[in-house]
Amino acid sequence: MASVVRSPVGARSARFSISGYTVFRSLVLLLLALYFLLPLFAMLEFSTRGIKGRSAYAWVSVVTDPDIASGIRTSLELAAITVVLTLLLLVPTITWARLRVPRVRRIVEFTCLLPIALPAIALVAGIARVYNTVYNLLGGSPLTLTFVYVILALPFAYRSIDAGFGAIDAQTLAEAARTLGYSWPMVIARVLVPNLRAAIMSAAVITVALVLGEFTIASLLNFNTLQVVINLVGKRDAEISVAVSLASLLFGFILLLIISIAGRGRSVSPLVAEDES
Repeated sequence: MASVVRSPVGARSARFSISGYTVFRSLVLLLLALYFLLPLFAMLEFSTRGIKGRSAYAWVSVVTDPDIASGIRTSLELAAITVVLTLLLLVPTITWARLRVPRVRRIVEFTCLLPIALPAIALVAGIARVYNTVYNLLGGSPLTLTFVYVILALPFAYRSIDAGFGAIDAQTLAEAARTLGYSWPMVIARVLVPNLRAAIMSAAVITVALVLGEFTIASLLNFNTLQVVINLVGKRDAEISVAVSLASLLFGFILLLIISIAGRGRSVSPLVAEDES
């Protein structure tokens, strides 16, 4: 057999290219870290300024101010309710459109993606009249913003869940479950949802981020959510406003990280578990 002789020049070139790529990647990561972290450090530095040196009064106000606490509680409640309603609306609808009536899939997709083409101000102008009826039926609670936030979250949540359906053989799973006597609600809850866990968690992350960061609609409809409270506090005390903004960013990052970690892991259909047992 003929032996293969490797050129030392080629080996050195390969090592040099790998080393150069590693340095380039490290440099890019460092620049990105500086790009994201420097503004956060600047916010922390500004929020701790005082007349006679560093002071933590702004951060103490984040915990003790009742308006800030109310805004945080309202936004968290809105985020939780919006996630639940969005998933309850989209998962059965996409299942029905993909497995039962494929010809309406394009119509469902167009309907879900339509809100992304509408500016928030135009959306509020159309919804304001509808909210007169909502006020009469449900009162003036800020939680009524859930209906608007579900509409805003539809394009992003739809794309995530629809991509999850495209990554699994939903038709085969559903037919196998139906053969075993599962009803359609059981097919969705016990077969499809476990296999769509990553996609559902991605949709939840996007929805939570949207609700926690939304300002325009809540402000125009005169509801005090977290972003509206931050804006109001900033008019009377800039340090407290920056402290609240930084705290909300860190809290939102931790919350989204927890949701993302909860969505990891290999999803196994109950059908497979029953077959293995």
